[in-house]
Amino acid sequence: MSTTDLAGTIPADTNRVGAIETRGIEPVPSTERTGGPGQLFWVWFAANISILGLPLGATLVALRGMNIWQALLVAAIGSFGSFALVGLISVAGKWGGAPSMTLSRAIFGPRGNHGPTVISWLSRVGWETVNTTTAAYALLALLDIAFGLTANPVLTVISLLAFVALTLVVSGLGHATLVWIQQWATYVFGALNIVVAAFLITRVDWHAVLDAPAAPLSVVIAGIGVIAAGTGIGWANAGADMARYQHRNVPGGRIVAAASAGAGIPLFLLIGLGGLLSAGDGTLASASDPVSAIQVMLPSWMAVPYLLAAFGGLLLSNNLSVYSAGLTMITLGIRTRRVVAVGLDIVLTLAGGIYFMLIAGNFYGPFITFISLLAVPITAWVAVFLADMLFRRDYDPRGLMDTTRTSAYWYHGGFRWSAVLPWLAGTVVGLLFLTASTSADDVWFSGPLADSWLGTNGLGWVAAFVVAGALYLLFGVRSARRSGTAGQRGDARPEADAEDRTAGTRR
Repeated sequence: MSTTDLAGTIPADTNRVGAIETRGIEPVPSTERTGGPGQLFWVWFAANISILGLPLGATLVALRGMNIWQALLVAAIGSFGSFALVGLISVAGKWGGAPSMTLSRAIFGPRGNHGPTVISWLSRVGWETVNTTTAAYALLALLDIAFGLTANPVLTVISLLAFVALTLVVSGLGHATLVWIQQWATYVFGALNIVVAAFLITRVDWHAVLDAPAAPLSVVIAGIGVIAAGTGIGWANAGADMARYQHRNVPGGRIVAAASAGAGIPLFLLIGLGGLLSAGDGTLASASDPVSAIQVMLPSWMAVPYLLAAFGGLLLSNNLSVYSAGLTMITLGIRTRRVVAVGLDIVLTLAGGIYFMLIAGNFYGPFITFISLLAVPITAWVAVFLADMLFRRDYDPRGLMDTTRTSAYWYHGGFRWSAVLPWLAGTVVGLLFLTASTSADDVWFSGPLADSWLGTNGLGWVAAFVVAGALYLLFGVRSARRSGTAGQRGDARPEADAEDRTAGTRR
């Protein structure tokens, strides 16, 4: 059975708070698109209020030698700017009413899209494992302080189960519940973050902050890249997942602004605070466990609200990540309901958490190194996707769901090589500048250009973005123009819904 047969079988109006969203990756009909930019603002705000934003700012000051004014500038450009890219991809979600990686079928072809989708899913599951494990450590510390319970294997598993169960409830119910929870939980955990941040400010060495010399301009430019790669770039492939319920008439600029401001505001404040804390003290920047490193700075009475804030912030981030991963899994061809895909994702995350907390020795170093490797092909995908948006205003809903030869997006055997090859080329070029290592003595991979300025400053992903985007503009658009309709009309077939096609031209 073609996946086309799945379209049109979803009961209407399942996107309600408290109800299980039964829609999977099928494009959302216009009648069910009632969302506004305010929803996206709170979704992205909630996903970025984690106290773990502090180490990013600490890295800028303690390891890269910036003064606080430079760190604040870098935080603003890196966070607001990178999430503007997330907002742009969210606009495509409004146009097509489908998740990001499903829309990607129109660009790469149903078979050519498998590569970017697998990478995207692995990255999502990877970060979910980091979130789950870190949150379990925070909960164990909280139980120790509040009830005197010493960590042991049973309590560790219970802590992991508690976190994934809370994630499953929100992500499993789906879009409407997630949007509602993200907004109201932000008030609670945001307030806790403010309380903790207010206390941490009293620990700032203001003399060291004000006397710090400025770093060279090249360091500032590299710092912007580091912040962008560590924040918005990692979320870009989830942009359309939340925007597919946006009303057709919502201006694209408001969607971009909602994502940029929603994530940028909390990130700017947290990164700035991390920079303040690290002036004259590099402990936080070099800590392998940032939750514990921050806890050491606090008296025991402040540790409880801090650990609650850390746990809650990680939970809000994980809600969105798991929801997106479930949709990505279905895009890969897993024939199951969305809620089941979310459940499978949770099981894998739980297994990973148990392994890393109870079996493996070193967790953060190797795992985050692996995820950093995946950032290069993800960035190349972002470049191709955004370049394609310059010449596309809608997507054929039938073509997106049909993965057989009858699909409007079948191209050449299911591959659109004018998109696949630029993505591969961008990935290869990005890896040339990359050094993947957990320490100076444990180097997994070092590209031949890793010692260049781009390489030493961790900007290989920029090279991947430029190469992939430029090659797609050169070859992909030319190919689309030869076909007559591919690039300009979304390769839409005549039988595509006329209303959706007309509405999709609105920005």
